[in-house]
Amino acid sequence: MHVPDGFINAPVSAAAGVVAAGAVAVSLRGARRELGGADDRLAPLAGLVAAFIFAVQMLNFPVAAGTSGHLLGGALAAILVGPYTGVLCLAVVLLMQGLLFADGGLTALGVNITVMGVVTVVVAYGLFRALVRVLPRTRRSVTAASFAAALVSVPASAAAFTLLYAIGGVTEVPIGSVLTAMVGVHVLIGIGEALITMATVGAVLAVRPDLVYGARDLAAPLKLRVGGELIDADADRARPASGDPAAPAGPGVRPGSAADGADAAAGTAHGAGTAAPAPARTRARTRTFWLSGLAASLVLAGVVSFYASGDPDGLEKVASDKGFDASVEEHAAADSPLADYGVKDIDDARLSGALAGTVGVGLTVAAGTGIFWAVRRRRSAEAGPADVRVPEAR
Repeated sequence: MHVPDGFINAPVSAAAGVVAAGAVAVSLRGARRELGGADDRLAPLAGLVAAFIFAVQMLNFPVAAGTSGHLLGGALAAILVGPYTGVLCLAVVLLMQGLLFADGGLTALGVNITVMGVVTVVVAYGLFRALVRVLPRTRRSVTAASFAAALVSVPASAAAFTLLYAIGGVTEVPIGSVLTAMVGVHVLIGIGEALITMATVGAVLAVRPDLVYGARDLAAPLKLRVGGELIDADADRARPASGDPAAPAGPGVRPGSAADGADAAAGTAHGAGTAAPAPARTRARTRTFWLSGLAASLVLAGVVSFYASGDPDGLEKVASDKGFDASVEEHAAADSPLADYGVKDIDDARLSGALAGTVGVGLTVAAGTGIFWAVRRRRSAEAGPADVRVPEAR
């Protein structure tokens, strides 16, 4: 549903840009909390989520005669890494697509971030949280809630575009018929989105449930026996063997994750510092998970994308049927070496698409990880002074 230049007039595009900029600013502050703390795995994992969404968005799937759809990714990002970080993931993906691949207009970038990023994340995560509160506290409930959230988020995004078009569309068309067509086809696309989201969330829950932001409150806190007493492994500080609650944790005791219980329990004994091997194993497992996710993204973008549907997506089809596709303007990045997801001057379509997809995944994961590291480091820097303990005078 990438909105091209020319669909929405300049004033409304500018207003949407202001909304998008405000949402990104708020998300930067919120993401500091989601990415902050002692867990240094989160920034690269958020970058991986952005790269994965970029890759899966290249896989258009047929939904009706002559119409295709692709993942929007708002629900998936919000559930995996949190709503604020999810908005930033979508902003990174859309920025990469607009600047390098001529996908989604540059003057319409604010429209795309608002419609595809903000609306999908807000709607999906709000519904997801409401469902997991009333459903049994199980992994099946999380996957079921992710399905419903993703399904609803796509037609909600289509309705948001229609509202913007009703205000700032450059062509006179019956808005009621546009709304009916947009929501109708995007309900079908939403089914595909829901299946992809549910499958991905379910797969991550099966192997690393601690990495699913939306499922963090489903696990009981991990307890470690230190100095003869049980402490929360997730705490910012752990009590040393002396039992002094005011003393900071020793270097061998580090915060863990509730879902890493199997690893941590193996390294837990009755003395302080004996839990040290667990974080090392967790980091190794996380590195393996990250590399596996990156490999999957590269395969999807570099190989599987060649077999994606070539039919126009839902917005393109509706625009063609309703007659407002004539207002599309040439993309400012149409001469980009990677425009239209192909490498310029390479005639072999398979090779050209594979190289473009691979480059796109690499650039997205690098840009996303860099941005999220910067956000996390700022959070750590802001929290640092508050963590300094001043010894009491005796």
